Amino acid sequence: MKKTIVIGCDNAAVGLKKTIKDYVRTLGYEVEDVGCFTEEDDTYYPYIAQKACRLIEESGFGKEGILICGTGIGMAMTANKCPGIRAAVCHDNFSAERAKLSNNGNVLCMGARVIGPELAKKVTKEWLSLTFAGGSSAPKVDSMMRIEHENFK
Repeated sequence: MKKTIVIGCDNAAVGLKKTIKDYVRTLGYEVEDVGCFTEEDDTYYPYIAQKACRLIEESGFGKEGILICGTGIGMAMTANKCPGIRAAVCHDNFSAERAKLSNNGNVLCMGARVIGPELAKKVTKEWLSLTFAGGSSAPKVDSMMRIEHENFK
């Protein structure tokens, strides 16, 4: 079985989250849904992002995440405040590719008010299909993580 993907959204993105969650399962991944579950749920996106990122961290970073809000920006900003998380907003395949290959991204963020469901599925598939290979990007990611470590003391 492939790795587990932790997925979460705010109430602006419930529909897109369901589409992506179902799609990720068809690709053979396990999915752990941390909410929101209805459009009436007014839980703020930072709490959803934090919950997802804690599960990723507690897994020893064996899990990855997909977070969706209206734009993806708030989820990414919040996720990047969590130790060990490298979240990127991606609304096209090139951004998804670079988030994984150049930055070793472990959380994909998208905006339900920005991207349609079919393109979101393509971006998700691109991002999930890639593995960070290191190379010339490895020292840059290491530097990023050193800065994070200094700031999270």
